[in-house]
Amino acid sequence: MNDQAQALRHMVLSQDRQPAKTTRIVTVTSGKGGVGKSNLSLNFALALQNRGYSVLLFDADIGMANIDVLLGTPAPYNLFHLLKREKTIWDIIQTGPGGLKFIAGGSGFQDLIRLSDEELEYFADQIGKLHGHVDFLLFDTGAGLSKETVRFITAAQETIVVTTPEPTSITDAYALIKMVKSMGHHVDFRLVVNRVGDEREGNQTADNIRQVAGKYLGLDLPLLGFVPEDASVSKAVKRQTALAVAYPSSQAYRGIERIVSRFLEEPKEAEAGGVKSFLQRMRRLWS
Repeated sequence: MNDQAQALRHMVLSQDRQPAKTTRIVTVTSGKGGVGKSNLSLNFALALQNRGYSVLLFDADIGMANIDVLLGTPAPYNLFHLLKREKTIWDIIQTGPGGLKFIAGGSGFQDLIRLSDEELEYFADQIGKLHGHVDFLLFDTGAGLSKETVRFITAAQETIVVTTPEPTSITDAYALIKMVKSMGHHVDFRLVVNRVGDEREGNQTADNIRQVAGKYLGLDLPLLGFVPEDASVSKAVKRQTALAVAYPSSQAYRGIERIVSRFLEEPKEAEAGGVKSFLQRMRRLWS
């Protein structure tokens, strides 16, 4: 039965292989771990999909890949199998509850940083095949200031930075933004504040980091919104079910839906080169 499901998925994904749209690339990151970044990425992707957009969620959290765990959908194939040329990009795309397409990270990214030029070219060629097949390619990166995370941030068109009201989370989020800015890269950053007690705390947290970024980095850091502290989030994690599926009426998911509304309202055209431009920048950064 699993073989039949895999064959059907492969057939659907491989129809014609002709790009039909321009793919918008977004990274989701954070200055430190434990702020709910992966949960936000997952439910952000589902909220986009619920509005009729096609989305592929790519788990790029090096060493801590867990999207398949949050979905309760063990991934038989992941990035490792692609890098070893055992599977194609179409083979490693999995389908989770709610129909969300995702690529599990596994141990793949630890191997990615050791690729030869020929192997990197193969990886880029495979990822490039995604161009035009989805509206959004969403990368859930690792937390912190690793070289791999910074490469994904600077190669993508836009980056959502997730923080919480905790001082250490705010400080680390600012440090991440400052590091990227100091490297001379122009990145379209936007902010999400997670686990807020109320609207006042969310706005105050955002104002603090936005004022510092404006004063010392000359950077406008728009606020996409905030997500209320909600016991439904931990309940969904324990159930290994996405919040959007398990508790769609929860305060936290409604907060994510408002963030997606704000995200879509902002005038932002998808980059003409899409995935190809992303890969060209990544090649330069990896060389």
